[in-house]
Order: sequence, then structure tokens, then C-alpha cells
Amino acid sequence: MKQMKAVRGAVLVLVLALASSGAWSAEWRAELESGVAAATYNTVSVPNATGTRFSLIDDLDADVTFYVRGRFTYSWGGRNTVSILMAPLTIESSARTDKNILFKDVDFPAGTDVRARYTFNSYRLTYRRTLSRGARLTFGLGVTAKIRDAAIRLEGDDRVAEEDNVGFVPLINFDLDVRLTDRLRFSCGGDALAAPQGRAEDIALLAHWAPVRRLELSLGYRILEGGADVDSVYNFALIHYAVIGISVRL
Repeated sequence: MKQMKAVRGAVLVLVLALASSGAWSAEWRAELESGVAAATYNTVSVPNATGTRFSLIDDLDADVTFYVRGRFTYSWGGRNTVSILMAPLTIESSARTDKNILFKDVDFPAGTDVRARYTFNSYRLTYRRTLSRGARLTFGLGVTAKIRDAAIRLEGDDRVAEEDNVGFVPLINFDLDVRLTDRLRFSCGGDALAAPQGRAEDIALLAHWAPVRRLELSLGYRILEGGADVDSVYNFALIHYAVIGISVRL
């Protein structure tokens, strides 16, 4: 896939550039985030004009799912941050449908036991610049290059249909940090952007506590919302995350 090759190439160039500039001795941070995710709406129509518009939440029963995210971050100069995020997500749904569903030109008649899998994997390269830094309040703004690896798959009564899409999405990144003590801070940040054909928002509100010098624990809430309204697909989803995380300065 051309998009994935481009991201791998950009990451390799970034790593080599940082290594050659002595970045390996500077501040790196590894973050692991986990918890549970649940969707409150997820509406689909494939193709947009001729497929049945149905809900993976209301017409099917969606599972609450366990998730894991990982991020590597490098900061330098007191104001510059580059990070790489890997954020896979899969939510499964199932039910005996009470209406006909035409999905990707495959008909699932009413009364079919339908199993659905919604996949929304995200890989992001972000640069952010700190614009304001005070004793308590810090604010930064930047840009994110996102590769979206998404798929919706339906199965039932020997019928299978799947719509997948891999694409590049530019986003605006922001981070607002409020430090209460040396060990306790709150943050609100993420990526977001809207366009005529769709939108995307991935924003977290977190509390961070540092029990020791290089370790930080996080707890909070994340929202993932957005989708696309184009000829090939209509899909908009809202997903809520209960978040617990750990961050280690290397």
C-alpha cells in the first residue's frame, strides 16, 4: 500500500535525522494507553446512495471492546515535539436483523443472523510546537499526518460483504496542559479537522499523576467521532473510551 510505504519512509527519515543530530541522548517518552471503548452511534450505508442505511448500534447489538494504544514521543528545545501513534480499534456487533440490509451489493434479508466487524485503525505522525509556556499553563499547536485503515464487514447465512479503505487524512493537533503540583496535572488534547466530505475528532481529557520522577500514570476519557459522506460510503460513528495509561521517560 502506497500510503503505508510513505509513512514508513517518513518515520525512517525522522529517526535517522534525530539520531544524526544527537537526539538519542535527549528526552524520549513511551506511552501505553488501554481501557474499554463503546460506540453510541455508528451509521452505515455502502454504497452511499443505493445501500441500506442502518446502524451497527441500533439495528445490531454492539460489544464493549478492550483496546490498546501506543505512542512514542521525542521533545527538544523546550518547545518542539514529534510523536508516532499506533491506535488500532475493532468493535463487533451481532443480532438477528428485523429488516433487509443491502450492503456492498450483498442482500442480508430480514431474519438473518448478522455478525458485523467495524475496524478503525489509525497510524499518526505528529509535529507540535509549544506556543505558550507558563508556570501552570502550557499550550501547543501542530499538525498530524494520519493513515486511516478502516473496514466494515458483514457476515450471515453464508453471505459475506466487506468495505475497506486505506487513506491519508491531515489533522490539526493541539494540547492544553494545566499543572497543579509537581506531581499532578490535567491535559486536554488530540487531533481534529472537518471538511465537506467528512470530519474526524480524537480528543482526550486526562488526569496525570507522577509517583516517581520518570513515571506517570493517567486516567480519563477519550472521544473519537467522525466519518465520511462520499459516493462509495456513508459512515459516521461516535466512540467513547474509558482510559488508563502509563508513560515512561526514557
